Amino acid sequence: MRQKWYMGHLETDVDVEPSLDGSTVGLFGCGRIGQAVVERLRPFNVAKFIFNSSTRKSEEFEEKIGAKFVEFDALLSQSDFLISCCALTPKTAKIFNKDAFDKMKSSSVFVNIARGGVVDQRDLHLALRSGQIGAAGLDVTDPEPLPSDHELLDLDNCVILPHIGSATHETRGEMAMLAARNLIAALQHQPMPAAYDVTQSSSSK
Repeated sequence: MRQKWYMGHLETDVDVEPSLDGSTVGLFGCGRIGQAVVERLRPFNVAKFIFNSSTRKSEEFEEKIGAKFVEFDALLSQSDFLISCCALTPKTAKIFNKDAFDKMKSSSVFVNIARGGVVDQRDLHLALRSGQIGAAGLDVTDPEPLPSDHELLDLDNCVILPHIGSATHETRGEMAMLAARNLIAALQHQPMPAAYDVTQSSSSK
């Protein structure tokens, strides 16, 4: 936001951005986090929620959360706001690439709260710089943090946060307790409440 005085009046030059009101919000991944995103956005009068996930959900599931399953290409082309909240796996690694961005609306906003590895960041930079998509908001990148001279940091239509989506006292406290419960369960040779599937880590190395 920029301000200036003109003939005795303070003028504010504010960039006009797209609104959630009446929009179509798409989610790539609709597990626990994706469902929580839907609940938090519902009060903003979103017209329609759509999602794509690795497995097709039941009609009962769609009715319960108020979101409709669509194919990946439809998710790209229909979403005004596209939020990535999936796991990083060999199938999702760099799934948001030039082919994906070319299918999105020129006004669309891409948000990544998943893992940096699901995005081809060079392709994202080109899509943002050329106007292929409207804007991006990234809570995660690859690597983290990005080098200070990274090309994404020079763009006015890209907002990058330092992976602070969980930065509350309550969430960090629960994360510590979960780690402790995992440790105790492992020492007692019991199933861990939040075990990490190491078979999914190969694409992130």
